[in-house]
Parts: sequence; C-alpha cells; structure tokens
Amino acid sequence: MTRRVGVIGLGNIGSSIGMHLANKGFEVTGFDVRPEGGQQLSADGGTPLGSAAEVAAAAEVIITSLPSVKALYDVLAEISGELSGKVLIETSTLPLEVKHDAHRIVTEAGGQIVDCPLSGTAMQAKKGDVVAYASADAGVVESVRDVLDGFNRKTYELGAYGQGSKMKFLANLLVAVHNVSTAEALVLAKRAGMDMSEAVEVLSDGAGGSRMLEVRGPMMAEDTYGEPGMNVGVFMKDVAIITDYARELGVPTPLLHATVPVYSAALAHGWGSSDTASVFAVLADMANLDRTPVPQEEGKL
Repeated sequence: MTRRVGVIGLGNIGSSIGMHLANKGFEVTGFDVRPEGGQQLSADGGTPLGSAAEVAAAAEVIITSLPSVKALYDVLAEISGELSGKVLIETSTLPLEVKHDAHRIVTEAGGQIVDCPLSGTAMQAKKGDVVAYASADAGVVESVRDVLDGFNRKTYELGAYGQGSKMKFLANLLVAVHNVSTAEALVLAKRAGMDMSEAVEVLSDGAGGSRMLEVRGPMMAEDTYGEPGMNVGVFMKDVAIITDYARELGVPTPLLHATVPVYSAALAHGWGSSDTASVFAVLADMANLDRTPVPQEEGKL
C-alpha cells in the first residue's frame, strides 16, 4: 500500500523532500504559504492542498520544514487535531527547548514525533545528498525509516528525542567555521594570482579539504552566489541558536565567535538573501581585490 506523506513548508528544502518522495512512489501532498511552493510540488508529481490542516488530515506521515519558531508553533496549532496515530518528522533547525515543546504538543495530541534536522545545502537537497539526524522515542524512527530514506543520502538514528538537534548544532558550528576559512584561503589564492578553480580542486584533495570547500569553493571561485543553498540571513539564525546553546552549557566557541563579524558584514553589505559563500566577497573587498559582482538584492548578478 502506498504511503501517504504530507510536507508542510515547501521552501528550498521542503520542495526537494516532496520531489524525491514523489519520485520514489509515495503519495505526496503539501502546503506552503507561498503559491509557488505548491506549483513546484505539482510539477514534481505531488498534490498541493489549501492548508496545513488539510495536509495533516490526508497524510499518514507528516514532514515539517519551517523557517522559524513562530512558523512551527502556528503549524502545530493548526494541525493538532489531525495528529492522532500519526508521525510528524520535524526537520527544521530550531532551539532545543522548542523541539521539546513540539514533542509535548504532538504526543498530547496522540501522535509521535521525530526530531530530524537535515545536514546539507538546498543544492545538495535537490540531489538527495542531505543527511538526516533522526532522534525520537523508542521505535518511532524505524516506523518511518522508508520515508526518511526516501529523500536523503543517509539516516543516522541518534537515540533519544533531541539528540538530532544537538548533532545539527555541532554540524552547523563546523559549517560556519569551515565556510569562512574556505573564503579566507581562496581570497589569499586570488591575491596570489593563482587559478581559482585549480586551487579548489587541489585543496579539496588534500589535508586542508572540507565539504564546504567542495560545495562552496566553486561558488567563491566564480564569485557567484545568486542561488542560495543556505542564505546568510537564515544561517545567522542558526549561528545564534548554537551560540546560545553553547553558552547554556558553559562551552567556549572562540572560532564560531570569530566568524560572526564576517557573516554580519555580509548582511550589512546586502548579501542577506545570497548564499553564505558570499563571505568570500566580504573578505575579497576587505583585501581590495578587483571584483565585479554585486549582491543579489541589488539585482545585478
């Protein structure tokens, strides 16, 4: 029997989730506040519906991919009457206390929930190249493993509910640092007159390689950031979540703190809607390198 899966939040990540599941033969419905989200789902083989509540009513398994705490609470309030006997896979990156609040709301409504942030950019999500950090009460992850495996490269089952979010905080800390260090190295390469594409290829194959160098290095080499895998504005929200969590635990994060002014400068210079690879542009400008691209928000990329 075909599994009925509903996706609420059809942004960069949610739309890719819907596309992959539809391609794998799941019966996919979805909702987004933006009409273009539903249009994309329809083009990908799913069925857009008129509200989050309609999606929850039609689905056996519900997936949420949402941009903010408020969005999650609004959706939970709308769908709570449709959660009994169902599993909600919550993929957003949000504070841990919010995830635990979601667990309470869903279980009180008679449902089950998986805390399941995803590691990877929107571009990786389109290719099915994200990794799922799944955590839940005993047996819940296994009950929806076919759905999880339907849209990602690998599902890690990390134990008790909330462990998935903790792992995502660690992953994003590394992303924040590696992204800026990649930009720093490539600005130096450009100043030194080196071939940028060659630098990305060679460095990626050595001890200094990282996934950020592989994924965002080519964007930096070409100085183009118009299709955001993760835009600067949203990522700054994630950095704040990590910073607050580390502070609560009394753990110093000096390298993460060192990256914040660079991301803040990217926001201040109009790169907020562009990919975080645009930190290269910030450092390149600080180094007085000759560049022609301007922020996407100015409409000239």
